[in-house]
Order: sequence, then C-alpha cells, then structure tokens
Amino acid sequence: MPQRDLSCLDLSPRHLAILRVLLAEHVPKAEVWAYGSRVTGGAHEGSDLDLVLRHPTDLTKDVPGWIELSEALQSSQLPILVQPHLWSRLPASFHRNIEADYVVVSSAVDDSGSDAGSVR
Repeated sequence: MPQRDLSCLDLSPRHLAILRVLLAEHVPKAEVWAYGSRVTGGAHEGSDLDLVLRHPTDLTKDVPGWIELSEALQSSQLPILVQPHLWSRLPASFHRNIEADYVVVSSAVDDSGSDAGSVR
C-alpha cells in the first residue's frame, strides 16, 4: 500500500488545520485517509477533497460521528467541497483503488489519547 506523506496533500496548511480540528471534534477515533486528485497531483483549484473514514478496530463498522462531521464540513470555512465516505460502505474494489494511493490525514486515537494503531 503506497501511503504518501501528508506533504503530498494538495491543501493549504490553514485549511488542513481546520479539517483536522473538525475530524478531532467529530470522529476522534477514526482513521481518516485522503485519496483522489488532491493526493495524486491531478487537482485544480475547484477539486473536491475525498476522505474515507475507517473504524479503528473493525473495518466493517461505520464510524460514529460521521454524519455530524459531514454537516460540520458543509458549514465550515473550507473553500472546497470535502466528501467523507465510510470504508465500511464502499465496495472492496474501491478499497483497492484507495489503497493504491492515499494520505493518512488523521490516525485513530484511543481513549487514553494515544495513537491506537489501525486495522489493515
């Protein structure tokens, strides 16, 4: 799985900071990956940001808080459309596409506040 460094994400540091605050607030236990044109280098100014939310202990489960995150992203100060998707609801063939080129935006955090690792 070629995970890219976060510096490859086509998103300004200011907008990344806003995104990370929203992720920490609404889906703190999720592992969040960015994929698509803002990772692969094919983005333009109006490109959306595709995110996939992964449950840290069971990839077949939905991530709690994802609906609230979606609403918060829509009303945020981010100047681009951010589309969060649930890993648990995507077909396996799409999982392979994402795994081919992604950036980890946020790692799962356990109740103690430390990195909980992730399910692969």
